[in-house]
Amino acid sequence: MTNDYIWRQIEALLANAADKAILMAPFIKKDVFQALLGAIPSTVAIQCVTRWSVAEIAAGVSDPEIAEIAAADGRASIMLCHHLHAKLYVADDRCLVGSANLTGKATGRVQPANMELLLEVPTSHPEVQRLIKAVTASAVAGTIALARQVREQADLLVSDEESPQILVPGEYERSTRWMPETRRPARLYGVYRGRHESINIDILAGIIRDLANLDIPPGLDENAFSLAVLSRLHEMPEIRQLLTVGRLNMGELQQELADSGDYTVDQARRSVETLAEWLRYFDQVHVVPLGPWEIRQGREIGD
Repeated sequence: MTNDYIWRQIEALLANAADKAILMAPFIKKDVFQALLGAIPSTVAIQCVTRWSVAEIAAGVSDPEIAEIAAADGRASIMLCHHLHAKLYVADDRCLVGSANLTGKATGRVQPANMELLLEVPTSHPEVQRLIKAVTASAVAGTIALARQVREQADLLVSDEESPQILVPGEYERSTRWMPETRRPARLYGVYRGRHESINIDILAGIIRDLANLDIPPGLDENAFSLAVLSRLHEMPEIRQLLTVGRLNMGELQQELADSGDYTVDQARRSVETLAEWLRYFDQVHVVPLGPWEIRQGREIGD
């Protein structure tokens, strides 16, 4: 087996497509994508399904610029499925399933090549059809405008000296000690959609770090975005007490952060205040004005 065996498998399959081709992989690099378009007959319609996240693009494992290549080609449509992990390559009634993404190392076009596996099965296989149906139901269009938004955010993340390490969502365990940075959560959605011309660069860097940690699918409307942020906040162990008993003692949380050694006293206070602002903005909570500083679920009477 030569080192580009995976590439030759995919290329041979797609070169024999007569009607329809599907390229489905979480990570797709533009040079591999361009090469595959060249291998597919000119009369074949091409559907490409992938996922874009700021952290993945910043890490260099995927290129949103495939949207521009697809538009120039004219045959290919780009769809995004945020939780995609499957790799599937379809040519009419035949397909390959396995582990290989459309990257240089995964396909063997760049050495040293990854150790990958692709097996041929009929497209009619029930599990293949289940996957295609599920992806089709949840995917959104990967437009050029959206591609440029996530690229810009990824470039900002790479240039941020306070981002110590870029990790790939889905390939690592989320940090249990992420705490929101931006003090004005109302700014998040605008930056998420590429609107940030009036925001100071230092503030913008913190918002980009927050968005990278939130790892929210691109292209959501504001309501869906807010629900996704709230879901991410509810995953945080720091606010578990709020969900289980309906209240959260912010003074105790501040002390816990300070005692962890990861925060100074001032940083712990600021982090707790910021978290409270996020909860007030995205959730139905209120601050108790007297006694222990607490966040409680529900609106205040009279709101």
